[in-house]
Amino acid sequence: MLLYAGIDEAGYGPMLGPLCVGMVLLRVDGADPADGAPPLWDRLEAMVARNLREARGRIVVDDSKRLKGARDARGHPLRHLERGVLGFLAASDPAEALSVPEDDAALLWRLGASPPPRPWYEGRVELPVGNDAGGLRIDAARLRRTLADAGVTVVAMRVELVDAAELNAGVARAGSKSAVNLETALRLVEAARRASPGEHPRIILDRHGGRTRYREELARAWPGARVDVVAEDPALSRYRLEDAAGPATISFAQEADGRHLPVALASMIAKYARELLMTRMNRWFAGHRPGLAPTAGYVTDGRRYLAEIEPVLRELRLDEDALVRRT
Repeated sequence: MLLYAGIDEAGYGPMLGPLCVGMVLLRVDGADPADGAPPLWDRLEAMVARNLREARGRIVVDDSKRLKGARDARGHPLRHLERGVLGFLAASDPAEALSVPEDDAALLWRLGASPPPRPWYEGRVELPVGNDAGGLRIDAARLRRTLADAGVTVVAMRVELVDAAELNAGVARAGSKSAVNLETALRLVEAARRASPGEHPRIILDRHGGRTRYREELARAWPGARVDVVAEDPALSRYRLEDAAGPATISFAQEADGRHLPVALASMIAKYARELLMTRMNRWFAGHRPGLAPTAGYVTDGRRYLAEIEPVLRELRLDEDALVRRT
């Protein structure tokens, strides 16, 4: 048996909107941790595809950047992200209802989060946005059977949200945006450990930039734990951590979202959560400035957006430092 977790982020680069980090923890029966990552796309192929090209009606689990706004000229740009996230979430629900969250607040609650306490994140987004709820329930039922047949259980799905104010404060304290991103990811490592008490989870994170050494950050995050270096090379950095809560193996890998299904699904969770919160932001400011074109928050268009909402910020005396990332 293998406890197999993946962690990935969305929204690292924009100047507006939250940084979101997702986590998925799976239990895989019949998998030997000594054999490395199990081929989960193959195990789940009856209902899960690796990419849009091979989908043939199945749920696609892939790097979120390849799924948002897929250019096949059909449907809502979030439909593939939504189908995967809500499908797995409903399939993991022990209740027989296979329920779909009624709105993004209910979704975030089930993922262990809540919207940042800023006025522009007020106003809920009804779900689903790009799929039929009945179709999602059918997906979830089929996915649940596929998971059971493959000996795979969804133990936990989580997301952490870091808004601009929190990110700015974190950068001032920790010295860089990458340090804040890593701290957030390591909180989700601990969440995976808490979700599997007394067991030995194997946790995969996408490599943070080009760095290969993480032992110091792991030791700081778990003071008093023993942290052993298993490997530190250009492709993979792996550590064994052990403390009173038990052992965990933590790996930072290149292109992890293309090689590890839990990492790809974590990236989808993070991206879907961010897109829903950007929908809230765009609706809120458009309510105060009719005709305002929405933004994804990236720098060039973010500057256009800020210039257009400047009268709203001034009139309502909103703190721009709580809205705009400074790095």
